[in-house]
Amino acid sequence: MLPRLLFSTAIVLTPFSSVAGDRIELEFVDHIKAEMIEQDVYVDKMSDGKLYRVTTEDAGNYNEFQVFRTAAPVEHAPMDTSKIGPYEAGAPLDFTLGEWLSASGTATLECDNGKGALRAEFQNLVPNGIYTMWNFFAGQRLAKFHTYDLPVGAPDGSQSAFTADGKGSAVYEATFEPCLQGTTPQLMAGLAIAFHSDGETHGYEPGPMGNKSHVHLFTMIPPETGTTN
Repeated sequence: MLPRLLFSTAIVLTPFSSVAGDRIELEFVDHIKAEMIEQDVYVDKMSDGKLYRVTTEDAGNYNEFQVFRTAAPVEHAPMDTSKIGPYEAGAPLDFTLGEWLSASGTATLECDNGKGALRAEFQNLVPNGIYTMWNFFAGQRLAKFHTYDLPVGAPDGSQSAFTADGKGSAVYEATFEPCLQGTTPQLMAGLAIAFHSDGETHGYEPGPMGNKSHVHLFTMIPPETGTTN
């Protein structure tokens, strides 16, 4: 699989996880909670048909605004205020920014003799939304922030998909071998879920970001994970 620039992550690890031996409790957050720029849903801030990303400073002003997809894919730039917008508008999504930012999730990640298991529970996702789970990696000291991603489970993405119920709740479970790699001094590692506004999964790729696929929540995997190489 070729590496792809996709997911943004938090540099600070401690708020998102706790470790007990080879069992890790993880908390998923959105970009705003991680003090970043929201990446994959957009609002019409100026009421002129152009779309903008919201920031930690102004997100609260737009909670009641409907969010949109973009007309074309947009690369992630979670720290770059020059990439806030404007962007050409795609179709409106059937929820507000406040509803999007109300999502939450927790997970347990385990490693036993080189075999890994993940169980995650989510609330306030997009009702009946199609999602996929991704394992991402990012260099710790790159001048430009890039990430590389793999579907959790089978390499073709067939085990990464799950669907929220009518209230936005979902449970995701997967087993895999070897265990997921944890963060190292050179490489950050984490998990992210992507919502697919086109109702389709995209195999071993998440799909066009901002346009059809939208990272909703993410978490970091700390170093103490019982990594298997």
